[in-house]
Amino acid sequence: MAEHRSMQRAALLDAARTLLSEGGTEALAFPALAERTGLARSSVYEYFRSRAAVVEELCEADFPVWAAEVEAAMASADGPPAKVEAYVRKQLELVGDRRHRAVVAISASELDAGAREKIRAAHGGLVAIIVEALGELGHEQPRLAAMLLQGVVDAAVRRIELGAAEDPASIAEAAVAMALRGVCG
Repeated sequence: MAEHRSMQRAALLDAARTLLSEGGTEALAFPALAERTGLARSSVYEYFRSRAAVVEELCEADFPVWAAEVEAAMASADGPPAKVEAYVRKQLELVGDRRHRAVVAISASELDAGAREKIRAAHGGLVAIIVEALGELGHEQPRLAAMLLQGVVDAAVRRIELGAAEDPASIAEAAVAMALRGVCG
């Protein structure tokens, strides 16, 4: 029974990712989740009390995976400037990932305080992994520099997600150049 519930929950989360990446937050509705998973609508409520609860669980499941991918990219980089570049490039590379598109869609929507806090905490964890490299570069306030660097990344992500006139590779190059000049001096 527990294994079945776990599989159903995973199927619901996968369906939520698909709905969010295909249609944004408006698409994340319990009837659509039920249809995608073959469950009755009332059964969806047995797993999640609200759309915000789905969002919170997606963040708990997906943000650590992305952070681990960014950390791995940074670990293979040689020296602080290369780590900064890897931090930016890996996040922009993940924009095409369905999990990333889902969280970008939900982070732009109106969510309850709990869901917003989960997203904020997850982003805080992502920012924390670059602080050490920025400290090694001599920044007096590496946490502040990390938050500003993440702002550059977030702006590039939005630009890519909006389907800007520039191609994603050009956006990534511009973001990397801005990050390296801005934080590496």
